[in-house]
Amino acid sequence: MVETAGAAEVSAKVTVRPMQLTDVPAVYKIEKASFATPWTIDIFEREITENTFANYFVIESDGVIAGYCGMWLVIDEAQITNIAILPSFRGQKLGEKLFAHVMEQAIMAGAYRLSLEVRVTNVPAQHLYRKFGLVPGGIRKNYYTDNQEDAIVMWVNL
Repeated sequence: MVETAGAAEVSAKVTVRPMQLTDVPAVYKIEKASFATPWTIDIFEREITENTFANYFVIESDGVIAGYCGMWLVIDEAQITNIAILPSFRGQKLGEKLFAHVMEQAIMAGAYRLSLEVRVTNVPAQHLYRKFGLVPGGIRKNYYTDNQEDAIVMWVNL
């Protein structure tokens, strides 16, 4: 038990590990719950088995896959492809833990810069990325195909 502000809460066992092919169905469930135009199972399978630039991680809470993050490492630059937490696990700082782990992996792999795109309306995600030093670097007009929403390009020197 961890005491916080006078209330007791149970501490979950949280781990981050590389994504495996057997994780794809759980990751796809998170993807569908999180994005208007989700990637397919085939895309995730190809990312893991064929894309030599791809690095994917899952975060587990008490053995349940609660989220995932993908990153491409090309020479000395890292690009976050996607990150999502299952809605029932949001608000537990799992996204923050997962993002910290992925940034650490990028640094250990020799990346000097990390970038990503985020919807202009996704203010909670923007706040998370700012915690890690990412700053807006530009706008990609009509980036999202579901509603032509713009994306903010955010980046940080590692």
